[in-house]
Amino acid sequence: MGTFIQLVVDGLGMGSVYAALGLAIVLVNQSTGMINFAQGGMAVLAAYFVFALVGFGLPLIVAILLAVVASFLLGALLERVLIRRFEGGDPDTAIVVTVGLLTLITGICGAIWSYNNLHLPWLFPAESFSFLGAAISWRSLGTFLVIFAFMVLIQVLFRGTKLGLALRAVADNPSSAALSGIPVGRLLMVGWGLAAALGAVAGALIAQRLSLTPGMLDTVLVYALAAVILGGLSSPFGVVVAAWAIGVLENLAAVYVPFVGHDLKIAVPFVFLFIVLLVRPQGLFGRKTVVRV
Repeated sequence: MGTFIQLVVDGLGMGSVYAALGLAIVLVNQSTGMINFAQGGMAVLAAYFVFALVGFGLPLIVAILLAVVASFLLGALLERVLIRRFEGGDPDTAIVVTVGLLTLITGICGAIWSYNNLHLPWLFPAESFSFLGAAISWRSLGTFLVIFAFMVLIQVLFRGTKLGLALRAVADNPSSAALSGIPVGRLLMVGWGLAAALGAVAGALIAQRLSLTPGMLDTVLVYALAAVILGGLSSPFGVVVAAWAIGVLENLAAVYVPFVGHDLKIAVPFVFLFIVLLVRPQGLFGRKTVVRV
């Protein structure tokens, strides 16, 4: 029983890492209607910014806050200068642009900070406490609680605030939103800025668990996209639950399913994803798209 609880707790901790990036992807999609594949690269850049500020002697929490502000400005600037030229056009072109942006940011990080493994200090203490025979670290619990808090905040933003409703209106139908007097261009910038700011938090949290390298989020981005598809693009709550489920399932399968082991556990979430999508193409918590003809 203790082993099972330990695997679940560790899975929730790793799933929170996937959820952090997944929430940023959902945020930019709910704000602009796009899937931003560069989100991982922007989060890595923010993590390096935190690393540089800590190197200058700033406290970690101050460095993270400054990185969040800088990421918001960078996200808004990228939308205004680059992404806006492709919004409303062919979605495939926009996807290629974000993939190219991911490659560019990764290369810039490698050129400035090299490709060596760097280490970011932990925000939470290293101590653990015992619960039903399992050792639960404050680091995993802290990451879990931070992601849960952001999930609630994003849900409240899009469901209960004028800004969130305006962002959703712009993402659903920019032309109608503009005719209603909503400043579409300004809100698109805000949406990208908010997603980049959340990505900065995700990058800082993930860099503490993994070694800080330009490509540290390559695999995490794949898991995050799986969580987004599984949970539903329209549901921040669904994305977080799906990410936690992915983290727990791969841990349990690696130990309790003999032919899977640690080598094949990466395939477990995607088998689960395929099964779910056969039954619910919109994801576990997503909404069906209804088109009037």
